[in-house]
Amino acid sequence: MQSRSEAARAVVAGYTAQGLPGAASQFARAAVAAAAPAGPARARSLLWACSRLAAWGLACGLEPRAEVLLHPSTIERYVTAGMRGSPLGRRRTVRADLRFVARRAVPSLLGAEPAALARSGAKPPYTPAEVAAWFAHAAAQPTRARRERLTALLCLGLGAGLERGELRGVRGTDVEHRAGGLVVAVHGERARRVPVLARYQAPLAASAAFAGGRFMCGGVSPTRKNVTSRLVGRAAGGVGLGRLDTGRLRATWLAAHLEHLGVAALFAAAGVRSGQRIAELAARLAPPDDTALVATLGW
Repeated sequence: MQSRSEAARAVVAGYTAQGLPGAASQFARAAVAAAAPAGPARARSLLWACSRLAAWGLACGLEPRAEVLLHPSTIERYVTAGMRGSPLGRRRTVRADLRFVARRAVPSLLGAEPAALARSGAKPPYTPAEVAAWFAHAAAQPTRARRERLTALLCLGLGAGLERGELRGVRGTDVEHRAGGLVVAVHGERARRVPVLARYQAPLAASAAFAGGRFMCGGVSPTRKNVTSRLVGRAAGGVGLGRLDTGRLRATWLAAHLEHLGVAALFAAAGVRSGQRIAELAARLAPPDDTALVATLGW
C-alpha cells in the first residue's frame, strides 16, 4: 500500500497547472519536491500556491528560480499586490504555504517573521427566517437533482458545520445512522465523524439516499474546485436572498452549539474574552466516542 509521503511525491511529479505557463508548473514541482510535504492534500495546496506565485513572477519579468521567487520580499509583494482583492484568509494561507516551501527549499533566505495580515471577523450566522427561506428556495428548484444537492449543501453546513473544501468530498454513503443519530464521515486532512443536528437529519438522509455513492453536492471528482459556487450559481430564483455563503452556514452551526452548550455563560463566569486558552485545555481532554458525540451534538 502506498504511504502518504509516496502519494505526495506522485502528486508532485504529475502536477500541471491548467491555464498557466509551463515554467510555472515546472517551478512548482521543483520547489514542492524540495519541501517534501507529508501528504497528497498538503502537496496540492503547496503546488497551487507555488504555481500561482511563479505565474505572477513571470508576468513581472522575474526569473523562475527558488532564490528569486521564494525570497521574502517577493512573497510579500505577491501576497499584497499579486493577490490584491483575494480574501484575507486565502492570502494568509498562501503566504504561510510559500514560507513553508521557502524554509525547506532555500532556508538561507528567510529572516524574521513578516507583519501579520489583518484578520477578518467571524461571519454572522443566518437568522431562522433566512434559514427557512433558503430551504424554501431549495424546494423550489426545477429538477430533483438540484433540489437534493442544494438541500444537502444546506444540511451539511447548518447541520454538521462542514466547510467549503469538505463539502465537495461527501458522498451519500458517507451519511449513516450511528450511535442513535445521523453522522457524516468527513475525509481529508481533518478526517472525522460529525453528528447532524436533529432538525436536519431527515432532509439530509433523503438527499444521501438520492446521491448514493455519488457526491452529494454534485461533480465527479473529490478535487474539483468551486463546487459550491457552481451549485449556488445555477440555483433558480431566490430573489432577495443574496448569495449563499457556506461560511455563514458553518457560523450558524457553531452559534447554535455555543448557545446550547452554554459557552457564553462559561466565558462570562470565567472572565474569558478569547477562546485560545479554552481550546488549549480542550485539546488535553480525552476525545469523545461516537455515542458521546451524538448525545452532545445531535440534539
